[in-house]
Amino acid sequence: MLLAHSADTKKGIPQQNYAAHISGVVRCASHAANEVARYASCKSDGELLKSIVPIAAEFHDLGKLDDENQKVLSGHNKAKNLPYIHTDAGTAYLLNDLNIVSGAALIRSHHIGLPDIPNEENRGENFFRIEKEETLERVNQELSELIRLHKQERPGHSDSVQIKDNVLGDAALFFRIALSCLVDGDHSDTAIHYGDRSPEETAILLQAQERLLALDQYVERLKSDNTRSQIRSEVYDTCRNAEVNAHITSCDSPVGTGKTTAVMAHLLMQAQKRNMRRIIVVLPFTNIITQSVRVYREALTLPGENPEHVVAELHHRADFEDKLSRKYTALWKAPIIVTTAVTFFETLASNTPASMRKLHNLPGSAVFIDESHAALPAKLWPLAWRWIKGFADEWKCYWVLASGSLNRFWHIDEIDKQPPDVPEIMPNELRKRLMIHEEQRIVYQFHETPLGVKELVEWVSNLPGPCLLIINTVQSAAVLAREYAKFFGRSSVEHLSTALTPIDRAKTLSRIQNRLADKNDTNWTLIATSCVEAGVDLSFKTGIREAASLVSLLQTAGRVNRHEHMEAETVWTFVLKEEELLKKHPGLKDSSKVLLDIINSGDQISPMLCTDALKKEIRLAGSFSHYLIELEGALRFPKVEDAFHVISSDTRTVVVGDALIEKLENHMPVDWRDVQKSSVQIWAYRIDALHIPEVMSHPGIYKWTYAYDDFIGHMAGLLAVEDFTKGSGDGCII
Repeated sequence: MLLAHSADTKKGIPQQNYAAHISGVVRCASHAANEVARYASCKSDGELLKSIVPIAAEFHDLGKLDDENQKVLSGHNKAKNLPYIHTDAGTAYLLNDLNIVSGAALIRSHHIGLPDIPNEENRGENFFRIEKEETLERVNQELSELIRLHKQERPGHSDSVQIKDNVLGDAALFFRIALSCLVDGDHSDTAIHYGDRSPEETAILLQAQERLLALDQYVERLKSDNTRSQIRSEVYDTCRNAEVNAHITSCDSPVGTGKTTAVMAHLLMQAQKRNMRRIIVVLPFTNIITQSVRVYREALTLPGENPEHVVAELHHRADFEDKLSRKYTALWKAPIIVTTAVTFFETLASNTPASMRKLHNLPGSAVFIDESHAALPAKLWPLAWRWIKGFADEWKCYWVLASGSLNRFWHIDEIDKQPPDVPEIMPNELRKRLMIHEEQRIVYQFHETPLGVKELVEWVSNLPGPCLLIINTVQSAAVLAREYAKFFGRSSVEHLSTALTPIDRAKTLSRIQNRLADKNDTNWTLIATSCVEAGVDLSFKTGIREAASLVSLLQTAGRVNRHEHMEAETVWTFVLKEEELLKKHPGLKDSSKVLLDIINSGDQISPMLCTDALKKEIRLAGSFSHYLIELEGALRFPKVEDAFHVISSDTRTVVVGDALIEKLENHMPVDWRDVQKSSVQIWAYRIDALHIPEVMSHPGIYKWTYAYDDFIGHMAGLLAVEDFTKGSGDGCII
């Protein structure tokens, strides 16, 4: 029997024969391609997708039939890797015998990602072929025999296909989508064989009309007799019933006006009208996800459904290339997906197959970029805007860009010299009325003296509480929270950042909401990162924000005096001293400079300045944005992935909790949602420095072996190590 996969003796899973695997991959990948092709605006590109994905799936593992590779797969020879890279044979066959270049590109890329096309073109006759000379020569010699064996195993398959191998639309988007279909088919069939996925999984449909009715009923139950509720009702009805024919729209509505439900109603109406298959909500920060998901699950789940299957909650990418860890990859297959801007946009930029495998689920989706001002650094918007337009024009995605302080970035020349018409969902009269109401809520002030740990803690403790203090880095926030608790007691301070697992962030957020509801509980401060500056329904007496961007300051103001205010409250801006463990955020250098220039010029802080501030940030970034566009246009896929980082760090998924780690290491059933909820993202250099081990038998997943608590999360362990190394004279390692 010719094999595609070896046996897993620990789990008692037998070898998988070659024909069964090829059949399964062709079936899964073809289904994905056919679904995507329904949404191709260019019929020719849709037909090409349906043609090249099956032929690539058919021959993607052709090289495994090599006799030396079979000896390893069968267990006759012991080796960690196959002796000959198995992707080159299928690549060579499609290139030289079938003349299907695009299909050859997919086979070549299904484990290592799409190539740098200009570099490949410089390789002449070895275009797309393997660079290892020994493998290249062996494939050239053995190819006819490999094809004979393949046809012996797949007697009913015909490779005499006529394919017009020419992409008419955006080639970069097309090849990412096509590779996504192939990789998902490959990973899915492998997961089924190894028992990590059921072959009978049934897709849950969007059912937009039914979910819209359920949402209407949910919103009706929330109505009350006050001004804020009346505003929310008017915004909901306006968004729900807005008539829009464009592919991209905007929703500029101030904080506290109910965008979470209002825009969802609009998306459901549009999904019904446009026959869309899912809704993706993209939020800037992880903790907003928990709040939004809770609302959506309560409002949109129909009788008999599992809320977690209807509304998928994706906190971070958690993508794993190794087949034993793939089952914990979060895919975009639910009818409603709530994820972060980091996950979403870095998936669009990705060239890593494990990350890309979800991308084919994007065409035909309605996408809500909530708090879009905070979704991306300014320098990344030009390329992101190209993707948004491409998916809108060529793959029938519908986009809503929303914020309480919306940057109309498409009007900036560096982003788009000829922008499309982006209509506003809300009429001008309503928007102006809402903004007048907003201007009466906040007074902005600036603390002119830079502050260190002790000065900042003492100053904040004397401001009217409860206070919200937002800091630019996870480490600085943890340091300040620990110091505040030391001086004034643990009850005087709460802390919220991505140093906490999603489970503990949810518990902390619930406790904060309960404390804010107690009008007698005022003498305390929440110290947090930017994860609370947008999209959460919190209202503090005073706000304090480390200098970042103008839109971050405006969004911080949205967490102050948020509800039935009687008079304006204060939001402060200050500059943090960089001392001892306090760290400034290098990625905010340009945006904080723009903000401080606005403050020093005496201009009134206002949403009207947002677009101009973003323009200045892009210009401070210099030629980087143009460089990204050039890379994308030239199909330099690895370089785009390397350059496009929403958060400039190389992080790893680290699981917290002995019980979950024990389950993973003992191969006990674990839901991918549990891995997401009980893990944190930690920089790779820290993992190396602290010698954090991988979870046994799960490459790419690490286990936290240092201190962790529900106050400052994994920073409890990191700061303890720092305290120790300082005391021992070994220096700082974090």
